[in-house]
Amino acid sequence: MTAVNTGRRVEGPSKDRPAQQLIDAGFAWEIADAPLLHHGLNLADIAHVLDLRHRRIIPERAAAALLGVLLEAYRTRPEDFPYDAAHGEPYNSRERHFVATIGDDAGWLHAGRPRREAARVALRILLRGLTAELAAGAAEFAATSSRTAARYREVFMPDQTYLQQAQPSTFGHYLLGFVPPAIRDCERLVSALAQLNSSPGGAGCVNGSRLLDDRRVIADLLGFDDVITHTRDAMWQTDTFIDVLATGVSLLSNQSKLAEDLEIWSSQEFDYVDLAGPYTRASVLMPQKRNPYALSIVRGAGGVLIGRLTGFLAVVKSPSARSDNLIFAYGEIPRAVEFATRITALMEGVVDTLTVNETRMWERLEEGYTQATDLAEFVMLRCGVDYRAAYLIVGEVVGAASRRGIRGVDISPEDLDVAAQRVIGRSLELEAEEVKAVLDPRAIVATRSALGGAAPEAVDAMTEEYLAKAVDLGYRAKRELEKYAAAEARLIAEAEQVAGDQHR
Repeated sequence: MTAVNTGRRVEGPSKDRPAQQLIDAGFAWEIADAPLLHHGLNLADIAHVLDLRHRRIIPERAAAALLGVLLEAYRTRPEDFPYDAAHGEPYNSRERHFVATIGDDAGWLHAGRPRREAARVALRILLRGLTAELAAGAAEFAATSSRTAARYREVFMPDQTYLQQAQPSTFGHYLLGFVPPAIRDCERLVSALAQLNSSPGGAGCVNGSRLLDDRRVIADLLGFDDVITHTRDAMWQTDTFIDVLATGVSLLSNQSKLAEDLEIWSSQEFDYVDLAGPYTRASVLMPQKRNPYALSIVRGAGGVLIGRLTGFLAVVKSPSARSDNLIFAYGEIPRAVEFATRITALMEGVVDTLTVNETRMWERLEEGYTQATDLAEFVMLRCGVDYRAAYLIVGEVVGAASRRGIRGVDISPEDLDVAAQRVIGRSLELEAEEVKAVLDPRAIVATRSALGGAAPEAVDAMTEEYLAKAVDLGYRAKRELEKYAAAEARLIAEAEQVAGDQHR
């Protein structure tokens, strides 16, 4: 009896030319990202050939020939390399070019490695550098903001919540509030580098490769600190990329908050701050207008990165071991991280060159009633009145003063007595000098001397702490970049030595 196989036949690779629709919608999409991956693909290929040679898998002559053409690709600008969607995605385009150049020797490049591994390695090489640059930019933003905050630690202003005057503070204390989130994001980015700079090399398709029994060789060649242990995880993990993207979103969201505040405060209605000329753009119609254009870019960029993160989250929800979750990441993630770096540099420049209108801030502080909380607390402590009653007394005083056009700094003991009679049925009998002292915004700020407060000495202490952290984080990020560059230099030097002088 003849056995019947009812399962699907395995036919191997199709000999048909790819459908034009697949070329236009699929391969062309991936080819558009080839310039981003080009450098990393070259390094990944060179390291793979050196690894094969180290194991005596590839003949010496073939290794020299293949390294020669790879070094030529390494020195070729992405726009000059013959990437062509008609020949498939970037890996296939590269293969076609290498075969056309050196013939069958190019075929050794496939030994022990699927095409996706080359792209995974290239993506991490690209992202580790971009993430280190973003971390360095975040550190610089934090350091510059700390220095600017220190300059304005005694520039008094009415701090706000819900865009309403709240309590007396200083512009230095306000600005310094954007530094800790930037430092935390920088710490997250530096921490993410440990994950990004782990090698997926040698993972094979899903369960490793019989040819590459020591995966640390290629990791060392490419300057990776570690190896991603589980081979399936090495090929298909996405959480590390989500982490980097989410941190980029957090970093720009923090800057966007600052940008929105500064955009409002730079208006004629507020006139608290002015952006330096290079960060503005004039209206071509209205001669009097100078728009804070840089702030609009920062605010919009925050939204763009939220979209990039959301889009990536949407594609990585696929079942395991699917190509679609990373095909769409090769371009989106690097572009998002690089964009975040440029925006962070822009915001750092805005903060560094910002002009603060100290006189206008003080005028608004004197005109308003930001002393109300301190006055209520003073009444509670001085007169033995519970805080709820003190709150109601001061609330009546402020309402009456506003209707009569009396400034907060000019509230008198008599004003307090009138309100106290209505609320608690007796006068407070306070002295004019003590009321005047408690209404002084400068004196109020001086009382905020506890850890994290707005008093100048508290701001100085925070500035010193944050600045030290920012400088250290920036140094660590730049040290990583130097380490990557040194590893690349060693790799190329070894490849050149094997390839021979004719390929230099």
